[in-house]
Amino acid sequence: MPGLLRGVARTAVVAGTATAVSNRVSRRQQGRWAEQEYQQAQQQAAPQPVAPAPVAATTPLTDDMSSKIDQLKQLGDLKAQGVLTEAEFAEQKRRLLG
Repeated sequence: MPGLLRGVARTAVVAGTATAVSNRVSRRQQGRWAEQEYQQAQQQAAPQPVAPAPVAATTPLTDDMSSKIDQLKQLGDLKAQGVLTEAEFAEQKRRLLG
């Protein structure tokens, strides 16, 4: 009788372990499928990027234009660093381009 009880107990442990592992694998796989479906839905819902229009041939930049571009870059850097507020940046840009 003790041998039979030990065999039944062993079978129960093995079956319980197999069930637990199977359930865990199943949950993990369902999570992966759900993530893939979510990513596919996000890709379909995201607007497709528009290709930029081809740039027409332009005249070379003059020194004045180059100077203004450099100044705009400096203003942008100051704004990014937090030295200029959005309003101050807009005002300086308007003065520079105006």
